[in-house]
Amino acid sequence: MVERSSKFLLIVVGSVCFMLILYQYVAPGVINFGSPHGYFTEEDEGDIFPTPDPHYVKKYYFPVRDLERTIDFQIKGEDVIVFLHIQKTGGTTFGRHLVQNVRLEVPCDCRPGQKKCTCYRPNRKETWLFSRFSTGWSCGLHADWTELTNCVPGVLNKKENKQKNLRKFYYITLLRDPVSRYLSEWRHVQRGATWKTSLHMCDGRTPTPEELPSCYEGSDWSGCTLQQFMDCPYNLANNRQVRMLADLSLVGCYNMSTVTEKKRAQLLLESAKKNLRDMAFFGLTEYQRKTQFLFERTFRLRFIRPFMQYNSTRAAGVDLDNGTIQRIEELNELDMELYDYARDLFQQRYQYTRQQERRLQRIKSHMQQSHQGLGLGVSLWPSHGRQSSVSTLEDGELEREEREEGGRTEEAGSRLPTEDYMNQIINRW
Repeated sequence: MVERSSKFLLIVVGSVCFMLILYQYVAPGVINFGSPHGYFTEEDEGDIFPTPDPHYVKKYYFPVRDLERTIDFQIKGEDVIVFLHIQKTGGTTFGRHLVQNVRLEVPCDCRPGQKKCTCYRPNRKETWLFSRFSTGWSCGLHADWTELTNCVPGVLNKKENKQKNLRKFYYITLLRDPVSRYLSEWRHVQRGATWKTSLHMCDGRTPTPEELPSCYEGSDWSGCTLQQFMDCPYNLANNRQVRMLADLSLVGCYNMSTVTEKKRAQLLLESAKKNLRDMAFFGLTEYQRKTQFLFERTFRLRFIRPFMQYNSTRAAGVDLDNGTIQRIEELNELDMELYDYARDLFQQRYQYTRQQERRLQRIKSHMQQSHQGLGLGVSLWPSHGRQSSVSTLEDGELEREEREEGGRTEEAGSRLPTEDYMNQIINRW
């Protein structure tokens, strides 16, 4: 009798092991006995994210490698998130989310009255986040891609008093509809903001006054009209998003005589597109919930409170005629093209990630039925460093699922507003 029971148990255990091995082959890493970091779990309070628009028409072709974004972020290792904060894109609110709203084993220490939070790794006193609200403006006020990529490693080595060459830097940023962003910057400058202490470091030096003339005399440009703002040919608000995302070394930094104006514009735009595409993550101000979703799925980190879509901003309160809007679009022609490109990539990434999640949900449901009573946990997330063989859908199936998608869509017009901002606190690098 004991021998029969032993044989029966061996058969059951063997069958379970065989199914686990088979399933790991079909969908490697999908079975998990707990969240690898203890941050992202399947205990959702409900799906708060909008369903992809089934009628969305793709404008650009992006291979799967540009759509797939799941990073093995080692918060206990040497990985660092670097936030490139472009003015008037909602970066202040997003930056606060990063230090106050992420569910972490050791949350950032944000004390009343202090402008910065301490964001240490769970296992040692080293930062995992490089941003305004964690490290301050350590590379200059609103440092751009050119500045950050050349500055961040050295600054962290100095702060932590050690030389490290094994860090992985994951750059992230937010973009905003160029017309809304431009108007928001004008209203901010009108109230007295200047950002004149920004360094604009490039190729080891700051630009000369001849390379970067000022649009105003005196301490600030407060009270300027929109017409005056648009008339200044040196206004850095023009095409700011492209300039801050591009590698300025390619065009001789701020020296306009290096290449022709047309060639310069082409090089900057292509560089900005490439850098944006290669970033670990970027979000769009007009799509707050989708931005939250993609960040969480990219870094496997969960926000405590959901993102909110603001419906009233200073930019939204400006009444413009069609001629003025057209003029702003002309002044921001490169930003308009970049945003069009970014929005399409963003929507395709969201749609792709949601479809993979739905597919894994079906697998999870099937596995739960197959493993009832065995006490196994099934996670929707593939193991780090390996892409599930089931996570890549055939084109036909992708298109079919796109047609099947329906339900909630995020309410976002062509120029949805974001939050207002407090005046910048300048800490010169």
